[in-house]
Amino acid sequence: MVPFTSNYTDQSSEDGYQFEFRCNRCGNGYASSFQRSVTGVGGKLLEMGGGLLGGEVGNKASSLGWDLRWLRNRGERSGTRDRMLARAVEEVSPQFVQCHRCSQWVCRSVCWNGERGLCSSCAPKLDQEIAGMQAAAQIRQLDEKIQQQDWTEGVQYKEQATGLCGSCGEESGGNKFCRNCGAPQASAPAETKKFCTNCGTQLGDAKFCGGCGWPAG
Repeated sequence: MVPFTSNYTDQSSEDGYQFEFRCNRCGNGYASSFQRSVTGVGGKLLEMGGGLLGGEVGNKASSLGWDLRWLRNRGERSGTRDRMLARAVEEVSPQFVQCHRCSQWVCRSVCWNGERGLCSSCAPKLDQEIAGMQAAAQIRQLDEKIQQQDWTEGVQYKEQATGLCGSCGEESGGNKFCRNCGAPQASAPAETKKFCTNCGTQLGDAKFCGGCGWPAG
């Protein structure tokens, strides 16, 4: 009998046998040791030797080598392969445990909770769960604290903003004037009119009031 046979991959080749067994939970693979095939390697050597010898002897050797390799390839379900699979299972099986709650074959090193006698899906490891919940709580609390802070100081959010400068077509930077060409943006306030603080006359660009001579300031 060969346990957990539904969860392995046959990686055998003409030269030998090797099998990889995977954990049902995390998918990690554990490969057995490579076992050389006597017929596969021997057949290849006979074919190579026959080609070097040539003649009738060489032809017979090549033919025998081809027959051995053909038998090896045709014998994928042979007794030799089954024996090699059983040997691989015996080698790798200490790395796996079957959970009697969900029937999964899981790797002992990562996905088995030895304290509970169940896989980590059925009985999560408490220390890892606590660490994960603590990290999640920190993120939630940080989000709450950050939301309470005012991050709008210096941001021109009361005026219409433009993503690209209408003058140069580059990113404007979100300020009153484009950071690339200096052109005024849509967010820049309209020019305000100046009036004399003494008599109320409109000043324009004058440094002194034309109505009373008061400094523009």
